[in-house]
Amino acid sequence: MTILHGGFLLAEQLFRPKALAELTKSDWEHVGQPIVEALQEISAAACTQPFVWRKKALIIIWAKVLQPYPATTSDTETWWQEDVFFSVGNMLPTINHTVLFELLKSLEASGLFVQLLMALPTTICRAELERFLEHTALDTSSKDVAFFLDMWWEMMKHTGDQQDPLLSQFRTMAHKYLSSSDEFCHPPKRFKSDPDVCPTMPLLAMLLNALKQIQKKILCPAMKCCALANLADMLTAFALVEEDPQEVSATVYLDKLATVITVWNSDTQNPYHQQALAEKVKEAERGVSLNSLARLPTETLFVAFEYLQCLLCEWGEELQALLNGSQGTNYESYRLCESLTSFSQNLKLYLDTATLSKEERQVVSELADCVKGFLQKTSQVLKGQGTEKDIAASIAMAIIEQKMDRHMEMCYVFASEKQWAFSDEWLACLVNNKALFREPSLVLKLLETVTDVVTSDRAVPAAARIKQVVDLILECYADLSLPDKNKVLAGILRSWGRQGLSEKLLAYVEGFQDSLNTTFNQLAQSASEQGLANAVGSVARLLILHPEITVKKMCSTAVLHLGTHKFLAQILSAFPALRFTREQDLGPAPVTTFVVACLKETVWGSFSTPKEEKQFLEFLSCLMCPVKPQGIPVAALLEPDEVLKEFVLPFLMLDAEEVDLSLKLFTQTLEAHSGLEEYWLQTCFPFPLIFSLCQLLDCFSKYWQLPREKRRLPLDGKDLVIHILARLCEIVLANAETFAPDTWTKSLSWLHRKLEQLDWTVGLRLKHFFEGHFKCEVPATLFEICKLSEGEWTSQPHPGYGPGTGLLAWMECCCLSSSICSQMLALLVVDVGNPEEVRLFSKGFLVALVQVMPWCSPQEWQYLHQLTRRLLEQQLLHVPYSLEYVQFVPLLNLKPFAQELQLSVLFLRVFQFLCSQSCRNWLPLDGWSHVVKLLGHSLTNLLDSVRLIQSVGPWNEGQEQDLTQEALFVYTQLFCHVLHIMAMLHQEVCDPLYVLALEILTCYETLSKANPSVSSLLQKVNEQRFLKSIAENITPEERRHTLLQKISNF
Repeated sequence: MTILHGGFLLAEQLFRPKALAELTKSDWEHVGQPIVEALQEISAAACTQPFVWRKKALIIIWAKVLQPYPATTSDTETWWQEDVFFSVGNMLPTINHTVLFELLKSLEASGLFVQLLMALPTTICRAELERFLEHTALDTSSKDVAFFLDMWWEMMKHTGDQQDPLLSQFRTMAHKYLSSSDEFCHPPKRFKSDPDVCPTMPLLAMLLNALKQIQKKILCPAMKCCALANLADMLTAFALVEEDPQEVSATVYLDKLATVITVWNSDTQNPYHQQALAEKVKEAERGVSLNSLARLPTETLFVAFEYLQCLLCEWGEELQALLNGSQGTNYESYRLCESLTSFSQNLKLYLDTATLSKEERQVVSELADCVKGFLQKTSQVLKGQGTEKDIAASIAMAIIEQKMDRHMEMCYVFASEKQWAFSDEWLACLVNNKALFREPSLVLKLLETVTDVVTSDRAVPAAARIKQVVDLILECYADLSLPDKNKVLAGILRSWGRQGLSEKLLAYVEGFQDSLNTTFNQLAQSASEQGLANAVGSVARLLILHPEITVKKMCSTAVLHLGTHKFLAQILSAFPALRFTREQDLGPAPVTTFVVACLKETVWGSFSTPKEEKQFLEFLSCLMCPVKPQGIPVAALLEPDEVLKEFVLPFLMLDAEEVDLSLKLFTQTLEAHSGLEEYWLQTCFPFPLIFSLCQLLDCFSKYWQLPREKRRLPLDGKDLVIHILARLCEIVLANAETFAPDTWTKSLSWLHRKLEQLDWTVGLRLKHFFEGHFKCEVPATLFEICKLSEGEWTSQPHPGYGPGTGLLAWMECCCLSSSICSQMLALLVVDVGNPEEVRLFSKGFLVALVQVMPWCSPQEWQYLHQLTRRLLEQQLLHVPYSLEYVQFVPLLNLKPFAQELQLSVLFLRVFQFLCSQSCRNWLPLDGWSHVVKLLGHSLTNLLDSVRLIQSVGPWNEGQEQDLTQEALFVYTQLFCHVLHIMAMLHQEVCDPLYVLALEILTCYETLSKANPSVSSLLQKVNEQRFLKSIAENITPEERRHTLLQKISNF
């Protein structure tokens, strides 16, 4: 600060014998030059931040001016300790406000003046401004007017800088001076201090009054333009614009900046003409972005309205002539027209919306007409004002580089402008500010712009440059968070569909196919949660480049590579954006989402092994109910109703190749989502869904009559259909209240009518579903053997159920469920005391069993097996035991095994019937395989039952002998019956019975060896010879040889 001190010493010498504290305005021209030069030298000497050094110097000078004089000893001591400016300021001579104001004017430091003024406490601020205005009004020169108008303009642009430590220190210092001086104890009389009122408001009113005082001194047309522009801007920003105005769009904002800077560039007299672009942009931003902190009082507002009209009337013609002249547009004339245009627009809105008295409305209307008339006569000023070529691009990039106001909006404009893209400056800006473009909307917009440029008709940039830009954008994408990556992916799918960027930009992305293969090889080899985050990142890049190929690759990998499905489902579930449906797909036809389409086109219908089917089912389950890994947000990519509509409903037909897998998927979906609070099945139209299952069940009633290619689902699958139907009806019934009562009744009636087309047993399966609405419809012959309640049951004529078929209908009812089976048994009318009736029932039962068995599913056959046992227990069924495989009458207690022996004989009689001349053509070869499988299940149960009875024995308490001999006899009989049945059947279907025969022999051998004392040696030899004689009749040779060898080893 030595330079500053030297400047003041020189000035003091020039002014002697007077002191600088006595300096007047007229003295400054002779005395002030050393001080001005000192300030200029300080700024020039500062290699960095010259503005800051100038600000420090002016703060020191102003602090010296504010310092109470004369100072007391205690004040001086305090200032030495606490005032950071005092030590330097104390070296300066005592000065007055004239020195300060004239110095600011000489330096043309209106902006700095407003900064320091607004940093002062409110009371001092107003007092200082009043002094300045009094100083300006005294001997007003053109320089005074210019500085006053600049200062006014700066005050409206002022936003405050709360972070500036210099200003904070200046404010603190002023507070201390305020408390130690009487000069500032009371604010000027013309103002009332109100801490709640924005300090700018009274200051603007003071400036308005000052303008009136110096109006006659405003002679230069450019200054008149500034005065009118200031007044119009003040009224617009602080009175007419609503308190929370909407910002103009970024493009309009950029256009305004470009226009202002273009005017500055062409106006050689403008102080910003020689400034660097960044400085021009910063200053232009301040003028374009006037923000109202509060509103002018109504009284001040209407005074200003009237005054503005007065000035326009007084100066209008002169300014119109100037503006319409041939000398071109300078900044002052441009700003006048721009300010009045904005003012006119807002004034019209104010007139339409404000509540005004008649007199006030008249004032506003007259002013509006006056402004409108003025603008009409000068309209070519703004119309003819264009912008320099490429100036908007340079401005936008400068705003981005310097992170100025609204720089993020400029990033969006930058990303959108196709004319700017790929230039050297554009690329450099993108490289230098890559961090700013890590926004999903910006990444999308950049990709859109690059794609448009690359595919446009105009000259396409070099491939190397395109690749460089694409790589940069992909790097920005890679740095996004997962939710933001999903936003980008969603945008890409919306804009470019399933092909993603591949169609337009894949040529500029190096090694996509290699990256795809490498990534999926790694995923298949190291499927672990530890690598999930890295895997998600790798897949994210592939997804935006080519979503379809990537998702299809994941689907096929999940099915083909064992154990990868859950891991891949987790990765896919991290991208909820994949739940995408093209807009052109929306319509009356069912909508297929992107993931579903990929699944159907890639893996559905092409499974080669059960393992692949199992992985597919689990993969879909994970996509519907994703496992939530730590730190990675996931969402379901498939909804249960969507899975049913796409993978189940179209395939609920017996001849559909995928019917078995679809049913498994149906079960999985129902069970996984049965607990959902929302009744999701409603969207799947549950009643048609129930009917579809019923139609499928109906096909099983004529199963063996259908050609083999029409029987894609084995008869075992009937149980799965029945289970799904029961579960579906249970869920729909539990949610009956979600239907309107009228809708529920109509839906039940519709379903009931549709079921009339199907086999009657199908409708009976929905007995509980229709309960209370419809009776159970059965063949009339069922009433002949059952006591059926007419309130619950009704007879219907059914073809094929003539006289004597009641027992057949009864047995078909017993197949349906355990509850109906129990009900049918309870309602059966057979007199146990009448031997003839029991004999006839038993014959009819055997015939009915032969008719029903081939069309039974395993579960239905199990119901009949249990029914037969219960009939035997209740002595309703008579099965005489023949001695065709008994060499000698055994002196044994066979009562514990009576049921097992009777059941074995019954099964033999059934197969004798089935293999008879009248029945042997009923079934195709796979039909025989089916009945053999059913028989195998039942005989296996018999074996288990025999083992249990033998192991638990003795049968009666107090019976000393065990049941080993009896069990050996039963095993012999079972073996003979099995071989008898095998002899009647096609050898191609006998494998299960052959395995069972070996198991029976194993049981026999094991039990015989465990109890060697039971039989005599002769008896064992006789039994062995007998078994061999039975086995001798078996073909082919391999089976006979194995059986005989096993018997020989006893």
